[in-house]
Amino acid sequence: MKADRVITLTLLGLTRSLGRALVAEHVARQRGLLQSLDPRVRVAGLLVLVLAATLSHRIGVILWLFCVATVIALLSKVNISTLVTRVWLVALLFTGVIALPALFLTPGDPIFVVPDGTTHMTAQGVSTVLLLIARVETAVTLTTLLVLCTPWIQVLKALRAFYVPKEVVMMLAMTHRYIFVLAETASQMFESRQSRTVGVQAGRGQRLTATRTAGVLLSKSLEISNDVYLAMQSRGFRGDVKILTKFHMRTWDYAGLLALLGGAGLAVWLGRT
Repeated sequence: MKADRVITLTLLGLTRSLGRALVAEHVARQRGLLQSLDPRVRVAGLLVLVLAATLSHRIGVILWLFCVATVIALLSKVNISTLVTRVWLVALLFTGVIALPALFLTPGDPIFVVPDGTTHMTAQGVSTVLLLIARVETAVTLTTLLVLCTPWIQVLKALRAFYVPKEVVMMLAMTHRYIFVLAETASQMFESRQSRTVGVQAGRGQRLTATRTAGVLLSKSLEISNDVYLAMQSRGFRGDVKILTKFHMRTWDYAGLLALLGGAGLAVWLGRT
């Protein structure tokens, strides 16, 4: 039954997305390298490493940063299989599709000629594709480590400590929250639909059901957003993130920040053309 299969796969996908959030919270509570550092050090250090990977023009330097990120993940109790399935394979597939035309469109020395004789793969194209993939893999790995090893609310407070506008921080906070609210609402709607479905729907019926479900979900999201805003206002919300946890820089934090910034600076210097 195609309708049942679509509903089942949708429910499974929504359940997995919620489960990944729980995994992130579990990793953030572990005792590891990144978890022992002040959240401001994690945000500043890892984002500077991302910037270094972006600015570097040598693939060897970027691969070195990727290895550093992998070592940090191991020391922070992050499961490598989680990075492989949730980060590396996804980034490789997405970036590979985008970068594939560069193999044949980048001018340079041909290393492979298609039988028609008009299209050829160049060494410069291969180098460009590998450089792009290495950059994306390294940057996504570092940002994933930041999200996995730091509770989201602490990331937001750290951003405010760096004077990121509170409007931007609140947009990030509400977007993160509503992803899971809408996922949970959609899961309940699909589960309710599945419990009331008898027989097999035709293709037109399935499209109508999907359209109506999307419309109802949009209506519910607008209603929930208004209720949440009023609830926040009634509890004293005035547009800024406030949590009870206070940040304190220790000697270990300063050492970690110096190591991360030094590694980023070295990568930028070595990665110059």
